[in-house]
Amino acid sequence: MLFCLLLAFGLHEPKFFPANDAHIQYMGRVDLSVPRAPRFWSPGVVVRWRFAGRSCRVVLRDQVLGGNDHNYIEIAVEGELPLRLKLSGADTTLTIRAATDGEHVVSLCKDTESGIGWLECRGVYAEALLTPPALPERKIECIGNSITAGTGMDLSVIPCGKGEWYDQHNAWMSYGAQTARMLNAQWHLTAVAGIGLIHSCCKMDIVMPQVFDKMDLRDDSGSWDFRRYIPDVVTVCLGQNDGIQDSTVFCNAYVRFIGDIRRRYPAAQIVCLTSPMGDKTLTDAQKRYLTGIVGALRSSGDLRVSSYFFSRQFSHGCGGHPDLQEHGVIAAELAGYLRKIMGWEPHSL
Repeated sequence: MLFCLLLAFGLHEPKFFPANDAHIQYMGRVDLSVPRAPRFWSPGVVVRWRFAGRSCRVVLRDQVLGGNDHNYIEIAVEGELPLRLKLSGADTTLTIRAATDGEHVVSLCKDTESGIGWLECRGVYAEALLTPPALPERKIECIGNSITAGTGMDLSVIPCGKGEWYDQHNAWMSYGAQTARMLNAQWHLTAVAGIGLIHSCCKMDIVMPQVFDKMDLRDDSGSWDFRRYIPDVVTVCLGQNDGIQDSTVFCNAYVRFIGDIRRRYPAAQIVCLTSPMGDKTLTDAQKRYLTGIVGALRSSGDLRVSSYFFSRQFSHGCGGHPDLQEHGVIAAELAGYLRKIMGWEPHSL
């Protein structure tokens, strides 16, 4: 499979399908207020279509936040190995060439988070766009910080300590996206690197309960309409950036946040997770916190709340984050737990 910037001239021009064509699907928090230029900030947002032929082209616009921050994307043609690449300009047209002629389903995923700026899909050039497979009925939302966003995990091109801080982002292979694919579910990654429940790191002036209802979480802007996506399962993976806090203050804030999630999603299973990268001291504290939080919520009548404690610390990526392989292990653990409580069978998306 070959992916390259379109540089050739004089080629037969296929038909252009604008971004609001009915054959183009979107999964994630996407701003549709400009129909021909859907805009999205969050990691893990997916644009999906099926084309006929050997190749197609997709037209993208990158915000280029700060004048030089370029988003990474993942392009996955069904049945072939995905390719992760960094955009290099504000306006980009990419050629996607499959290994064989025929019908092909393409998923384009935003690998970087809202702090790197938005992406817009402007449309697809193809011989024909066909009706893509329906998105899975099952739905998962993963709320969290850098771990959930897929930060510091992919060292396949640029090693830790080199390049920009986001060069190792890979939301497509993050534990949340992998978990969803294992369970044949859609996913939303509601995540920002550095964010906490009551205390964020890195001089960040936001916390998750404050920005949970936004499309651009990092900028705390753009209201999200929760009616557009009602998950069956919500996982909450916060606390790494909070560190050890006053247990009463932290637990009360966590209970309030779960209450907010519950108001948005009355029937969802909510699973509170320990931090996969937490050391023993933090993990022991989180286990105490989450046991008390879940116990209090269940005692108050919310029986659709539970907790899951990961089996060990995962910290072989950049800055002590889980690496690519460890995200796969985390996903397998979480998928196993969700399969048990939801009665779901494994599949591939």
